[in-house]
Amino acid sequence: MTAAVTTAPLFKRVALIGFGLIGGSIARGARVQGLVGEIVTTARSEKTRARVAELGLVDRVVATNVEAVEDADLVILCIPVGACGPVAAEIAAHLKPGAIISDVGSVKGAVVRDMAPHLPDGVHFIPAHPVAGTENSGPDSGFAELFINRWCILTPPDGTDPEATAQLRAFWAALGAKVEIMTPDHHDLVLAITSHLPHLIAYTIVGTADELAQVTESEVIKFSAGGFRDFTRIAASDPTMWRDVFLANKDAVLEMLGTFTEDLSKLTRAIRRGDGEALFDHFTRTRAIRRGIVETGQDSAAPDFGRPHANLAKKGE
Repeated sequence: MTAAVTTAPLFKRVALIGFGLIGGSIARGARVQGLVGEIVTTARSEKTRARVAELGLVDRVVATNVEAVEDADLVILCIPVGACGPVAAEIAAHLKPGAIISDVGSVKGAVVRDMAPHLPDGVHFIPAHPVAGTENSGPDSGFAELFINRWCILTPPDGTDPEATAQLRAFWAALGAKVEIMTPDHHDLVLAITSHLPHLIAYTIVGTADELAQVTESEVIKFSAGGFRDFTRIAASDPTMWRDVFLANKDAVLEMLGTFTEDLSKLTRAIRRGDGEALFDHFTRTRAIRRGIVETGQDSAAPDFGRPHANLAKKGE
């Protein structure tokens, strides 16, 4: 369910550079809520631009990043973090004075370092990370409700105009998100454990299973239990985006990976020694984390994560 349409747009013109899951969801949500007067977008591939035009979700689809940002009050880079620096350099001289420049990447320290040196005085640089997504990508994958009850983290550099931050905060709140403000480095440390490391583990497990499946004639895939199935969903995420995430947030990911490796060694010893008490205590503690996530509304308490199940046909039917 979406909130009532706002009475006046927060921004006259918004430019979306990139139109995948996040960019498409922003466009859909902003249109539903009446948050902007005009939405202009571009994408790297001609095929994507043509599809966005077909979908009719924006007012204008243009061929270049420079065209997209012309006279835009809000510019959001909805592209892999590794591309943010070069795009910032490309559009810098064409930004409207007073415009807000933001992004949606899940790494913030590298984005600040890569983008800030190129941006001119007179624009407001406010990096952002909507902590929401699915394993799908591309212009058809977005939906207006993606951000509802999800967090969006803003990491404005020191000295950023509070009014600009408040305006961007209002924009994300109107899309349904809960907004938090923190420093880029703290963001990267938190997300290294809550998002980046889980993705790394998922990619590893699914890769290992794929190698085993070749030996067992794909029985690993055929008989995959719920746990493995859910890992495959995470591991189906966009490879370009996640390659850039791990390279850009290398230090924090390696720190968390080291901690994880130590904890894995403890569990390995407990299994080897038959220490059931240690295993039970660990599993009990981690179970409480799941309850906390459900209680804060970040996931469904429905059995099997709310997935539908077929009914068993009655005998004789």
